[in-house]
Amino acid sequence: MKADVICISHKTGASGYDVGEAAAGKLRYQLADDAIIMAAAQTEGLLPEAVSMAENPKAKRTLEVDFGRFEKTEAIRELIRQAVVDTADAGNVVIVSHAASFALADRENILRVFVTASDETRTRRIAEIDGVDEKQAAKRVAESDKARGDYLQAFYSVKSELPEHFDLVLSTDRLSVDEAAALIAAAAGNSA
Repeated sequence: MKADVICISHKTGASGYDVGEAAAGKLRYQLADDAIIMAAAQTEGLLPEAVSMAENPKAKRTLEVDFGRFEKTEAIRELIRQAVVDTADAGNVVIVSHAASFALADRENILRVFVTASDETRTRRIAEIDGVDEKQAAKRVAESDKARGDYLQAFYSVKSELPEHFDLVLSTDRLSVDEAAALIAAAAGNSA
């Protein structure tokens, strides 16, 4: 498979962003994460913070997108989807998050990757990164997983994220970030 667009979906604490960044480096592709929000905001002259809030599945039906200006949340979500599509159209990019795997599911030139790890591993990593105890970290992981499910339901009517939604599923329980990135590069048709 030759893919010029890599979509990285990941669970909190699975090192998905790091894997995406490393894969972009190996492939010599651009990395897009926050750039998606910025692009969506720029198309309509909106505050990036407001656009980012639209990704929250519990967002109100309308959001204040600029001082005193309100827009329908679904319209802002469509801007995010379009920014994902526009970013993919440019090619040679690794898109981390924003449910890009679902927004671009019908495309031929993409590799949809899911980076996960066990709850125990993710909890340990969050405890280390955030400097909290295991109980607090476990709560954050559970809340993030629920929010992720709510997000996919709100944006794409996906009730449950399944392995068959992806071309490649990687667990970072045992794979290092570099090993996972190398597997992505090989699967994308570039074993650099």
